[in-house]
Amino acid sequence: MTRRDFAVKRAFDIVAAALGLAVLWPLIGVTWYLAGRDTGASGFFRQERIGRGGRRFHVIKLRTMRPVEGTTVTTTADARITPLGARFRRYKLDELPQLWNVLIGNMSFVGPRPDVPGFLDRLEGEEREILQLRAGITGPASIRYRNEEEILAEVDDPERYNAEVIWPDKVRLNLEYLRNWSFRKDIKYILQTLFG
Repeated sequence: MTRRDFAVKRAFDIVAAALGLAVLWPLIGVTWYLAGRDTGASGFFRQERIGRGGRRFHVIKLRTMRPVEGTTVTTTADARITPLGARFRRYKLDELPQLWNVLIGNMSFVGPRPDVPGFLDRLEGEEREILQLRAGITGPASIRYRNEEEILAEVDDPERYNAEVIWPDKVRLNLEYLRNWSFRKDIKYILQTLFG
């Protein structure tokens, strides 16, 4: 990606996130309230993630799980996910607060998903090129693994499968995205996420 490409991508993010928040704030407010009642904690969930340049930031999502300590790898069979939280996750409503992350520059609409410490910050060699990108709400890897929780629920060792199979493939997809970026492809990924 060129400097101009990054500028075009960022300009789109700012305009689209501002419009999204202006239109969707009532829905975000209602789901925040419902998530709080459902989980018995704050309706918003903040977690440290790795972003552009390997810098840490706090991603904001709707809370869909009971506040219990556990693994960061989640499957559909995870008992921490509430019934309402499962519906939020199914329709991606839990992602809506990330519009704020996009607006302030921690994230982009399209890019590699923001991972918890221990993944993106351990990239080596050419893989570190991915860190040029802002973390994304969606992207080619997110679309390929939109049913990741179902996949992980079917294997004996979800953490190992994630580390040895899914994660390396996501790295490959994100590198390919970076090296072949176009604004048209970003729009395609957004539409696939919304309507695919």
